[in-house]
Amino acid sequence: MIRHIGINVHDLAKAKFYYDNLLPSLGFEPHIVAEDQFAYRPSDNPSGPAIFFYPALEDARYSRHKPGLQHLAFTAESRSAVNDIYDKAQLLGSEIIYPPQLFPQYRPHYFATFWLDPEGIMLEAVCLTENNAD
Repeated sequence: MIRHIGINVHDLAKAKFYYDNLLPSLGFEPHIVAEDQFAYRPSDNPSGPAIFFYPALEDARYSRHKPGLQHLAFTAESRSAVNDIYDKAQLLGSEIIYPPQLFPQYRPHYFATFWLDPEGIMLEAVCLTENNAD
């Protein structure tokens, strides 16, 4: 099991504002807040995989098309929750790659939305339930 993921960002304050507004809706809570980093952990499992953010030490731009991180996917409890995350991503000014929809080419009932965070990292919220019931 993955213990944590570390992500370097150009603007730590901007990233913190963005993720403070997004990750609680995806089941994460603040874990560490320091001058040189911040982190979130699953609200229902404090020892579960955490996400850490650090200031980038080089000015290179991230690309999901180069070797390295392609995207991060988060489980949503319902299709309604996927729609809510989509709305939140729009309010935060995120570039939307795919609005909420079924992706049967991935697997049956795969309902997801994809968007970019301020660094250009592709994020996904996905629900695998069979119907729209919450």
